[in-house]
Amino acid sequence: MSHVTVLVSNDLQHDQRVHKVATTLQEMGCVVHLVGRLRKDSQPYTGPFQSTRFNLFFDRGALFYAALQIRLFFYLLVAKTDILLANDLDTLLPAYAVSKLRRKKLVYDSHEYFTEAEGLTGRPFQKAIWLAIERWIFPRLPFAITVNDSIAAIYQKQYGVPVHVVRNVPHLKNENALPNDRSALGLPVHSTIVLLQGSYIDPDRGGIELVQAFAYLPDATLLIIGSGRDYANMVQRANDLQLDNVIFKGRLPYDELMRYTAVADIGVSLDKPLHLNYTYSLPNKLFDYIHAGIPVLVSDLPELRKIVEGYEVGMCAERVEPKCIAEAILTMSDPGRQKIWRSNTTKAKMELNWQTESRVLQRIYRPLLENL
Repeated sequence: MSHVTVLVSNDLQHDQRVHKVATTLQEMGCVVHLVGRLRKDSQPYTGPFQSTRFNLFFDRGALFYAALQIRLFFYLLVAKTDILLANDLDTLLPAYAVSKLRRKKLVYDSHEYFTEAEGLTGRPFQKAIWLAIERWIFPRLPFAITVNDSIAAIYQKQYGVPVHVVRNVPHLKNENALPNDRSALGLPVHSTIVLLQGSYIDPDRGGIELVQAFAYLPDATLLIIGSGRDYANMVQRANDLQLDNVIFKGRLPYDELMRYTAVADIGVSLDKPLHLNYTYSLPNKLFDYIHAGIPVLVSDLPELRKIVEGYEVGMCAERVEPKCIAEAILTMSDPGRQKIWRSNTTKAKMELNWQTESRVLQRIYRPLLENL
């Protein structure tokens, strides 16, 4: 059996894309081994795959990334593997080096426009290092994978390498819709519930503006589930404004998260185009909302607009500003609009699902596996 080593810089717990890719590879007959990091607050990994997690002395910053590269390099030098799958730029360097030294096949999956991420804005030295790594390795890749057409087009233009698109969409579930029981979840039964979910609710993703919008929406409820660098700021802003219609739940396991998603009326994704990575983003939450059958309110960005308007499942906000967001939510609360959008989500998820999207992965990996 072919062995695939999957590399990430997270702790493996909440990376739904990696889990879905690994499942597809396992269904193709591969032995899959996940390699990530162990954080102080990491829970035991309970997934179905073999796993290794490094306990690194540094938790973030340049020293963390340096330590990660070194640990991955020496681990891969002796690991039993046939294919290396590097997820994002922060795992690509050791994977590329070992693929050359050991003559192993390499697949690169870029989950975002890494060098234009918000975390590198205003940090020219760090950005220059990552750009140097990308410019050195990317043109030497036989192909790469990324999450949407916009990012694929940028990489193909920059590096002249074929880039396949595999969107991060959920599995299409065969069972009936999740039960719509708000009271069991401790949520108001008759209020319009607006949901923001995400593991990376960071600055410039519209979280603060969304909280502020609920000062204008006393009869609606904002539910925030997730974590990120702006999460505490959102809690503080809700407290400062004395908002009693904002509920914070923190990060939840995916299946539990989707129980809350299913009872919401509107799902939001409000990235601001202050960084190219956000400008061309296609967040996982958008597809989670659609699969849960709820209309979506999104910022007016190319990939988001393409989905929302193409499938007619919601609205684009004119601006990511509190009053503008509040007005859009009031418009979206109309029962007639809700009925149409909800009906369209049912049609959309029949196309936007992992069963369909994973066929691209199968076409990529099948010749690699046949030539081992």
